[in-house]
Amino acid sequence: MSNTTQENKMGIMPVPKLLITMSLPMILSMLVQALYNVVDSVFVSKISEDALTAVSLAFPVQNLMIAISAGTGVGINALLSRSLGERRFDNANTIAKNGIFLAVISSIIFGVLGGLSSHAFFLTQTDNPVIIEYGTQYMSIITIFSIGIFMQITLERLMQSTGKTIYNMITQGLGAIINIILDPILIFGMFGLPRLEVAGAALATIIGQVIALLLSLYLNCTKNTEININMKQFRPHKKTITAIYKIGIPSIIMQSIGSVMTFSFNNILLMFSSTAAAVFGVYFKLQSFIFMPIFGLTNGMIPIVAYNYGARNRQRISQTLKLAIGIAVGIMCIGVILFQTLPETFLSLFDASENMMEIGVPALRIISISFPIAGYGIACSAMFQALGNGVYSLIVSVARQLLIILPVAYAFAVIFGLGAVWWSFPIAEFSCLILSTFLLRRIYRLKISKL
Repeated sequence: MSNTTQENKMGIMPVPKLLITMSLPMILSMLVQALYNVVDSVFVSKISEDALTAVSLAFPVQNLMIAISAGTGVGINALLSRSLGERRFDNANTIAKNGIFLAVISSIIFGVLGGLSSHAFFLTQTDNPVIIEYGTQYMSIITIFSIGIFMQITLERLMQSTGKTIYNMITQGLGAIINIILDPILIFGMFGLPRLEVAGAALATIIGQVIALLLSLYLNCTKNTEININMKQFRPHKKTITAIYKIGIPSIIMQSIGSVMTFSFNNILLMFSSTAAAVFGVYFKLQSFIFMPIFGLTNGMIPIVAYNYGARNRQRISQTLKLAIGIAVGIMCIGVILFQTLPETFLSLFDASENMMEIGVPALRIISISFPIAGYGIACSAMFQALGNGVYSLIVSVARQLLIILPVAYAFAVIFGLGAVWWSFPIAEFSCLILSTFLLRRIYRLKISKL
């Protein structure tokens, strides 16, 4: 009976209500995640600007872990939702169990690599001994204990695939709130605990993730009755793992490109000063308030499109996409207004020095011009992934971040100086608007119009 109910919800509920029901818990939980990201850096900035820079320089590695776990989750999500739409329930269980196996393997790999190479990673970026020490501490902890982030994201994707996104709001929210509470306690050594500074921020993050993982595991076992994740007598299934990665790898590469771009962009900024890199780190924390709700929206959209593609319902797919684009662009327009009018207020949260304000205010204003176009692009990307054409998302992402942002940023840095570097973002978004539209029309013609 529960399987029929699930089919009815994804295939019959009015699309606006369904998209909001599926997305709203994800949007709220991601806003809490964004809040924790900002609060984390606000507390770290109270130690020193060097501490803030160290955490900013570690961001590409954190982003890479999220990219691999979320990208694998896209493969799990699309396959699982499609299997449920096609009423192949044994297949759905196999996909879920193999997804959990991949999360554990990924965390072991990152634990080993992070433990061995964190110091070397920071030596490639700076010769400031304080930044190197803080950064090595932070990165070692978040990689060695990365089981929290990998398993948490995977288990949340299982809930999302069956339409139970409300539980993800609870798990993500709890993890983020615990993190926010523990940050000042562990960073500054309150209640008789030792002052751990940057290492305390990393530990707070890990503890929050592990608690969220344990709650998510409990909810999957007790509430997610559409699938069975009992791992007794589990054997890795090569065909299923290949299918997960066939959809997931373009998404992994696409999000990993963000890590390459951030790492390289930081190195361009370090040609000028470590303050410029700190500004870029602060920008990433602040923009998460605007971008995270869009990712929550598209995370709710992917299983709806995948399910209705499996059920061959063209009208519902088109309706979902149009609505998602409208909401995404609307949220991004609010972001533009905030970044244009309140950059000083945002930067002052991070104890910004006069020099940091001088660099940061124009940076936030220039980059935010591109937000509405980015919202459209993210919705198109989710559509490509839901239909199993993740390679389209990859093409757009490579063009935007590697072929446009980095070359333009470097050229502008050399020719015009630091102030011009930030224009690489609007230039890249405007260029990729055309590419995303072309690929969207192509996928509609080849896949949707034939249903």
